[in-house]
Amino acid sequence: MELRRLAREALCIADPAAKAAAAQALFDGCRAGHAALDADAVLDEPAAASGRPARPRLVDPAALPRRSPFTAAGRAALLHAVAHIEFNAINLALDAAWRFPGLPADYYRDWLRVAAEEAVHFGLLRAHLQTLDHDYGDFDAHDGLWAMAQRTQGDLVARMALVPRTLEARGLDATPPMQARLAQAGDQRAVAILDVILRDEVGHVAIGNRWYAWACAQRGLDPLAHYPLLARQYRAPRLQPPFNLAARRDAGFHPDELLALQAAAAADHPPS
Repeated sequence: MELRRLAREALCIADPAAKAAAAQALFDGCRAGHAALDADAVLDEPAAASGRPARPRLVDPAALPRRSPFTAAGRAALLHAVAHIEFNAINLALDAAWRFPGLPADYYRDWLRVAAEEAVHFGLLRAHLQTLDHDYGDFDAHDGLWAMAQRTQGDLVARMALVPRTLEARGLDATPPMQARLAQAGDQRAVAILDVILRDEVGHVAIGNRWYAWACAQRGLDPLAHYPLLARQYRAPRLQPPFNLAARRDAGFHPDELLALQAAAAADHPPS
């Protein structure tokens, strides 16, 4: 079997547990050399675009209530939202692995590794959610991550710029404050799971930064100058503080980008 075709097949699996298992098995097979790679094959769009399960129900983000971790239901809803992000992240990595032909072998291996690690994250969150008498699908969710993947499906540069290094990088910023609230609520298991996710997500965003820079170099583009053009063209959300500058630095963001984020944070919270 061929790795990119297998990634496309895994993307089409709707059952969350089966998809997660397939993503992990695919990366294990990749490492063991059990599947060939045809980087140049141009593959057809799958019929079941992203292997969506019947639940959760997808709604407009504005329709989702605020989730407080200080009630049992609120904490379950909050963790469900994070689990939904991780489930989407499996799909995003699998899509990146099959969709774009003609790239170095390391590109495909990188995204298969990301898919496998996102599958682990989803499994950890789902298992913890079940201890709270809930399961994935019990709460409404939104489709923002996958919507950006659809908008950027024809452009590798835009995909790398706006999915891993923009939308997914927001997880680097959001995780520490979320951990603080969960710790106050007494959910140390959730805090520990988010430690694992934050550690791995630094690496995932770094992969996005690496391949964004590579793709820009192939086209003779300045990554810093080209990014705001892409953000406007594809309607990326405006980044708002707080920013986890240390994690972003570890993930390979350019010093000038970090300085711009610092300036944005200072403008948002001027000294009294």
